Amino acid sequence: MQSAGTPRPLRRARRVPVAVAVGGLMVLAAAGCSGGAAASGSTSGGSAAPAPSVSNDLQTDYQNTVKGVLPSVVQITAGASLGSGIVYDTKGDIVTNAHVIGGASSFKVTLANSSTVLDATLIYSYPTNDLAVIKLTSPPSTLKPAVFADSGKVEVGQIVLAMGNPLGLSSSVTQGIVSAVGRTVSEPPSAESPGATIPNMVQTSAAINPGNSGGALVNLSNQVVGINTLAATDSAEGGGQAPGIGFAIPSSTVTSLADQMIKDGKVINSGRAALGITSRTVLTTAGDTTTGAGVVSVISGGPAAQAGLQPGDVITRIGDATVSSSADLSDTLAGLQPGQKVSITYVRDGSTKTTTVTLGTL
Repeated sequence: MQSAGTPRPLRRARRVPVAVAVGGLMVLAAAGCSGGAAASGSTSGGSAAPAPSVSNDLQTDYQNTVKGVLPSVVQITAGASLGSGIVYDTKGDIVTNAHVIGGASSFKVTLANSSTVLDATLIYSYPTNDLAVIKLTSPPSTLKPAVFADSGKVEVGQIVLAMGNPLGLSSSVTQGIVSAVGRTVSEPPSAESPGATIPNMVQTSAAINPGNSGGALVNLSNQVVGINTLAATDSAEGGGQAPGIGFAIPSSTVTSLADQMIKDGKVINSGRAALGITSRTVLTTAGDTTTGAGVVSVISGGPAAQAGLQPGDVITRIGDATVSSSADLSDTLAGLQPGQKVSITYVRDGSTKTTTVTLGTL
């Protein structure tokens, strides 16, 4: 049994193979037949059951938000796979997850309010933060860009809706709350992406399923607070999805990086800290079985080089944080800021040393 303190593994709410989406529709059709047979049974006296009582104000808020934002959420076909995206501006720019587009450079896009399939091309993909921007070749005049919120104002307990195309079911909506903010989450590598460590993610209880990736997490003010990206999986259930634990890249990160991709064709400033090295998990040479982040290469003139770090060094600590793997190094750096000075503990030729590094930008 998994203990309460054991972190759950994660999986992307990734793009969905078309064959899976079709299969999902077939399953739903079968379930609909079964459910229809049960529903046809008569109630006592043949009278219809009364409509459930709900808060008219809250229901109206839900309906208005769906009507207001869903036209800004699109379906993206990349090769044989499906995912979601969000209309960013009237020029045809669409923001999505990098793992949704994979290695493709051309795409088919379907708007929520149209069955017409539109062509799109890649502007830039930034797997480091699992974000990408694509652009419609001939954007229609009816495009409705989404409004992005200041994610710094997102609060735990806030009602949110997740919009996208889970399992290829276009324009689907699920609801939940913001469960936590400021999560640092590591994505596993896959065929679509090398993986990434993403800071400040929004955790939500809204259901996020394969195909939701790149879609919108929305508040009831009709604003996007994040891009649906990951769902947790439960190792105790054989890797099945853990209900109610999903993650979205915060909207302020989305707008900062998307603006750079659109303007400059790349990310100029990620706002994230870096050492200027490549690393891999290795054993130290200190005579025990301690592991750390081994320095494979050092960027000339970068922060690590200026602090005297060399290939072959094994980083075991940053400040007070223990570093026992390359993933630990990424997770720790994700919580730091460019320009910040930190103490680095490392092992070189069996001896433990320390140095101070002024962090650069990823």
